[in-house]
Amino acid sequence: MELNEYIGHLKYEFDIPVSRMRKIVREFHSEMKKGLCGRKSSLKMIPTYVDIPTGKEKGSFLALDLGGTNFRVLEVKLKGSGRTIPPKVMKFVLDKKRIAGKGDKLFDFFAGCIEKFIKYDGCRGPKERKLGFTFSFPIKQTGVASGDLVLWTKGFSATGVVGKDVVKLLEDALARKGLDSIKVTALANDTVGTLIARSYQDKDCDVGVIIGTGTNACYREKVSNIKKWPGAATPSGRMIINIEWGNFNKLRRAACDIALDRASKNPGDQILEKMVSGMYMGEIARLVLADMSKRGFLFSGPAKKAIQKKGVLKTQYASEIEADRSTGLSKTASILKELGIKNSTLRDREMVRTVCGIVSSRSARVSASALAAVVTKADPGLLKKHVIAIDGTVYERHPTFAKKMRRALKEIFGKKSSNIKIVLSKDGSGKGAAIIAAIA
Repeated sequence: MELNEYIGHLKYEFDIPVSRMRKIVREFHSEMKKGLCGRKSSLKMIPTYVDIPTGKEKGSFLALDLGGTNFRVLEVKLKGSGRTIPPKVMKFVLDKKRIAGKGDKLFDFFAGCIEKFIKYDGCRGPKERKLGFTFSFPIKQTGVASGDLVLWTKGFSATGVVGKDVVKLLEDALARKGLDSIKVTALANDTVGTLIARSYQDKDCDVGVIIGTGTNACYREKVSNIKKWPGAATPSGRMIINIEWGNFNKLRRAACDIALDRASKNPGDQILEKMVSGMYMGEIARLVLADMSKRGFLFSGPAKKAIQKKGVLKTQYASEIEADRSTGLSKTASILKELGIKNSTLRDREMVRTVCGIVSSRSARVSASALAAVVTKADPGLLKKHVIAIDGTVYERHPTFAKKMRRALKEIFGKKSSNIKIVLSKDGSGKGAAIIAAIA
């Protein structure tokens, strides 16, 4: 196979034309409906027990926002009328030892961070404080403030947590720290928090999306359509559904997708996430480049060995390479040197940038297809205005992702795509958990 033939085949494997995007929408709808009925589906469609806020909620609330290895403790003050005071925030980082260790030690660490926030950040308030817990992993919600972890994602593997109520684990850890006065009154996914935070000030917001290290979405659904829901209807007749869309599996995969999945900690799971999210995009590009190198299309000498190392090409690097417009792609050359790939040729660098662009384009178009399905589940004719609250490093920081995603939506809907307004809701997940605590 010649290089031009290889690139043509690669583009074909990764291409998602409008016909395939529409097919994804149809299959996504089918999985959504099955999930809402409690039938076997790749989409869990988890009821969250809450709907959007009224905007009148007031008070001071704490929040623990766990989205990945970086997490935050916040104090959020709600003023009513959709207004908030900028929150106080402390950021923390989890190391590999904690995310792969014992679960009780992990939750002890969270409790210690909350204690540090209260002690050192001048956080004042009533003796009993309400806390909203944003827990951005698949959970089976059993109440507004209770839910069992279904499985770890994003590289987490702490023992003794899967199948357990994560709120109970956090409350036990708080008790061990002597922080019994803190009551966890709400549990939410980061997408739910993002939707709630935006809808507090914008009633047209009905979908929340995260496209970062991981990816997921939620939306408002009629309670009458949630056939597996055993409880009574909410006052509004609607409820936010946590889709867990990262597990959607009705997608055509390339050879590198299959290889990545087999080498992952959760083979067979999170298929959409492994095509879309920041945790995997760089590795997909690396697998393609490694294959090209083996075939003699790319690099020479020690560089061939460097690109074979798993995880060496982070998504951040792939993003910077795609954005490179420097003379001779000198920025790309510097990045490749950091990865151990020295003396790359201009042709090498151009190929690397091409591959990074192909990977991000597919990611954006898969994301747009899933979003199109979510919006049209509630509004098949796309007759109303819909505000989509999006957060996550890929959507926010990737140089072309947001533009590619919007272009794909226009291909699917034409002029009606103007009824979809995408708003970056930065750091909304923690604020949203605090608002849910206020609702609760």
